[in-house]
Amino acid sequence: MQTSRPITLHGQPIAGGKFPLVCTPLVGRTPDDILTELAVVCPKQPDVLEWRVDFFEKIGDTVAVIASAMAIKNAAGCIPLLFTRRSSREGGEKIALTESEVISLYEHVCASKAIDLIDYELANNTAHIARVRAAARAHGVALVLSSHNFSGTPSLETLVAKFQSAEQLGADVAKVAAMPRSLDDVLTLLAATHAASQKLRIPLIAMSMGPLGAVTRMVGGVFGSSLTFAVGAAASAPGQVPIEDLNNVLAALQKALGGKA
Repeated sequence: MQTSRPITLHGQPIAGGKFPLVCTPLVGRTPDDILTELAVVCPKQPDVLEWRVDFFEKIGDTVAVIASAMAIKNAAGCIPLLFTRRSSREGGEKIALTESEVISLYEHVCASKAIDLIDYELANNTAHIARVRAAARAHGVALVLSSHNFSGTPSLETLVAKFQSAEQLGADVAKVAAMPRSLDDVLTLLAATHAASQKLRIPLIAMSMGPLGAVTRMVGGVFGSSLTFAVGAAASAPGQVPIEDLNNVLAALQKALGGKA
């Protein structure tokens, strides 16, 4: 049964309130690479696209970043675009920008109106989070505050506290991901997802990563996760499954649950 809230833009739920949403990443290093990815991904009809700009070779060129964001939006049509710089400490690519330069890039991209959602990591300085939040709010962009732990899975209480911290810092969506070392860790992540979905007033996204955690990408919606990630052309994180396979699993699961996820 649904235990969380749909992710909304401008007061309207994405994809008519579908639950969970399916998001596919774009990880091309050049504008041409990204357009090639879009030609593969868009016909598969994801609910959301995520542009992992840390893969982009020209990430230091704000004009080039905005131009590519605009090109993605033009090619994607009505599919919302999530803009993400994942830091290397949380599984992203190494980039030459300082954090202050990243913040400036985020402010310009929000102002460009080329994106719909923006991801920023919860571990960052609270002053930086406040700047990103202000830029997002000023331009009608939804803020996802995220936490990714690649070294293991914290306790249930710690995971729930991460979700709550994101809400307290002004997120529109809270996201937590952790790497399991055992099936017990997977169960901990799912239990924390369910517990947080009962406490938060905002939507949340949760997943256990890697092969062990792949099941959470399929059943996370049952426990309260509002969005899951799937491979459209190339994966951006370990454990992502092809969008076709994920859609089949979600359809079967929703049928078994009487039309509800």
